[in-house]
Amino acid sequence: MCLQDAMKEYLEKKQRGELATQKVDFLKQNILRPVDLAVTKDGGLHFGDVVMLVNMGGENREYSALSINADINSLTKIPSPGIQAPCGISAGRGIQPCTRTAFIITSVDGSPEGSTLHFEQSFALKTTSGFARGLYLTSDLKNFQKCAKKSRLQEVNLTDDASFLSRWKVVHFDPQERLEYEGQPVLANVKVLIIHCKTNQALAVLGDQVLWTTYGKEYEVTAHTFLDSHKAEQDNNHWILCTSDPAGEGLVLLNRPQSVAKDVELTQANTSI
Repeated sequence: MCLQDAMKEYLEKKQRGELATQKVDFLKQNILRPVDLAVTKDGGLHFGDVVMLVNMGGENREYSALSINADINSLTKIPSPGIQAPCGISAGRGIQPCTRTAFIITSVDGSPEGSTLHFEQSFALKTTSGFARGLYLTSDLKNFQKCAKKSRLQEVNLTDDASFLSRWKVVHFDPQERLEYEGQPVLANVKVLIIHCKTNQALAVLGDQVLWTTYGKEYEVTAHTFLDSHKAEQDNNHWILCTSDPAGEGLVLLNRPQSVAKDVELTQANTSI
């Protein structure tokens, strides 16, 4: 191909928005668009709430949020611009509510929208509609061909299939308190575990498995329960389902990090919501 033909092809691609840099800009412009999270008036989580799932970090990890790990190969124009399934998941260090980090607590048992989510109750986590396509957080038993790329543990990704593989449940982070809290309302902005219903593995962030994504350095997400010597789940498995501050001042997690991170037991003791 001569220089003139190459230049002509380049300009045509540019005009159609098909250059790699244009695709990256288009992806980021849409997937990083701000999203309003739910505002809880009674302290609890409800079906239909838009939340952000945040891991508070640990020895080899910073704060991170469950994030859609879409790149330019994930883009589709049919029937409208957006991401396509299946799509990867990662834990990004950008703790800002946007299309990439927003998930909807979705009923799978007929519970009406607006009703309270309870410990041990099955639910789905779905991305927002539109550009993020309303995809479901999904996992399944690992095998030789289907597992997390870095750790080879159980894979977690996004699909368009609302099946048993996309069902999760919230359990109390303290094993000694778990039975007592079963069936109680789940409070927002407190530390919990998110368990995959089919495999009984806990959603986890792996600080020692780094992914270099379109959005920078991030962590691999898997479904795997990490236990300490006391048979309690480690902080890899600890998540906070974040909502917006009722005062309109952003995230409760960022505005009141001490009360969220350190006073979890006190907050969860107040279940009269």
